[in-house]
Amino acid sequence: MHVQLIPGVQLRQGQGVGPGWQSLSLTAPAWIAFALALGMLAKYLRLPALVGFLLAGFLLNAMGARPSVFIEEIADLGITLLLFTIGLHLSVRMFARPEVWAVGLGHMALSTGVLTLAVIGGGVLGIGPLVALGLGGSLALGLALSFSSTVFAVKALEDRGAQRTRHGRIALGVLIIQDLVAVVFLATATDARPSWWALLLLGLFLLRRPLLALMEHAGHGELLVLFGVVAAIGGAAVFELVGLKADLGALVIGFMLAGTAKSAELSRAMDGFKDLFLVGFFVSIGLAVPVSAVSFGLGIMFLLAVPVKAAGFMLLFASARLRARTAWQATLDLATFSEFGLIVVAAAVEAALLPDSILASVAVAVALSLVVAAPIATRGDALYSRWREPLRRLQRSERLDGDEDLHVNPVDVVVFGLGRLGSSALEAVELEFPDRVLGVDVSPRAVAQMRQRGHNVVLGDATDPEFWSRTEDLIHRLDWVLLTMASHEANLAAVERLGARGFRGRIVATSRYPDQADELRALGASLVFDVYAEAGSGFASDLHRRFEQERDQ
Repeated sequence: MHVQLIPGVQLRQGQGVGPGWQSLSLTAPAWIAFALALGMLAKYLRLPALVGFLLAGFLLNAMGARPSVFIEEIADLGITLLLFTIGLHLSVRMFARPEVWAVGLGHMALSTGVLTLAVIGGGVLGIGPLVALGLGGSLALGLALSFSSTVFAVKALEDRGAQRTRHGRIALGVLIIQDLVAVVFLATATDARPSWWALLLLGLFLLRRPLLALMEHAGHGELLVLFGVVAAIGGAAVFELVGLKADLGALVIGFMLAGTAKSAELSRAMDGFKDLFLVGFFVSIGLAVPVSAVSFGLGIMFLLAVPVKAAGFMLLFASARLRARTAWQATLDLATFSEFGLIVVAAAVEAALLPDSILASVAVAVALSLVVAAPIATRGDALYSRWREPLRRLQRSERLDGDEDLHVNPVDVVVFGLGRLGSSALEAVELEFPDRVLGVDVSPRAVAQMRQRGHNVVLGDATDPEFWSRTEDLIHRLDWVLLTMASHEANLAAVERLGARGFRGRIVATSRYPDQADELRALGASLVFDVYAEAGSGFASDLHRRFEQERDQ
């Protein structure tokens, strides 16, 4: 199955590249190695690796390279797996929240209107290809530029360990709303309308129980990963067969499997494969179309819309009663142009609403927006600290649950992260400090479960610079902070926040690898426990204790 990244547009596939790049068997490994080299360079410069991958695509294009079937196939598979894993984390409650559906639809309507007027104004001023655009073409281009990149947001959240935070969940919800709007546009603006057979998909959820049973039966190894790949590709193929967007099928199948411990395990198992194939996507953006000087200049002009989009998100999130930092970080994750914008423009080109030259400009704008946004999103908290006061003026006095001020009883120990490891640590520490321990987690479900078991826990984000300002003078009354979050990036950010707030107690953190432990100690962690090593020693200690008990009997 091949799902075109840009349907209806011929990208000179199979024509090879410039001199020395004629053999597909040689070009594919060479391109990937080139992307690896630039990805490593980006990491050395403390930039996200995707910046290097994007740059690799543009440089290859400048060297005469053109898209190959291999690169496009792995790019398509990467996006399919990405949408599938997003679906695994979705819940109906996510879309029921006004800060998701109202902001998502409201921002799309406002930004499309503003950007359409800007495109029309550009045509009146005689700016390049914009002159010949009619109202339909201007509207299609405005809509395409209103989308935000799903791939970028997910990768940025993963790199910061912020997938489960409030701003991460809200950003993902808004992105799904946008993706659904894109599907509606593609169905109405092109001849690719769903067939009547698509109505049968309404019965797809009858397959949920059998699929869940198969997922459980797959176990924990390669069969589980293969199940995920087959489910994602199968869902995409079924939706494509009835005239719907293939990636929507992967998203729906993932959503059908969501809400269980096994679905979370499946998502973790597929992360490496998904990330590998997404390299092809980032390279393919730069390779998508040849870029002329005029197209490149127009693409840079489109970048002027990014601050306008960001301001719209910030104002709407603040109106939805989000805390300033939550609104700020969600805004940075959404302040890009989107790969789905390329698809919408390609569909508009096919429908004769836009000229071919616009596609190259939008490709430039998408790629450059990702390059610019990646380091900014990474430094989001540092920028927030610099502009904290003006941003807080946008904050409403009444805020959503989880963003309100916290009034907690005096405690000696705070445990961040209430997963399997963190909840066990919380219970163990409570034996030493009765009624003097506070648990914190970003998941409302985890917090609710721990409260039902009688523990003192609150909803909060350890990586949020504003968390400690919500708790009055708590940080200066603590002796211990335990960091047991699953993400190493989140633990690092929490240690940095504690240091910046002048915490003088002891920090205990968990890690999975020796280099991670070194990073935590360098930032100020007093004790770092290797999860795998401690699990082994804990098992050995417990086994020894049981042998002693057997001998005593």
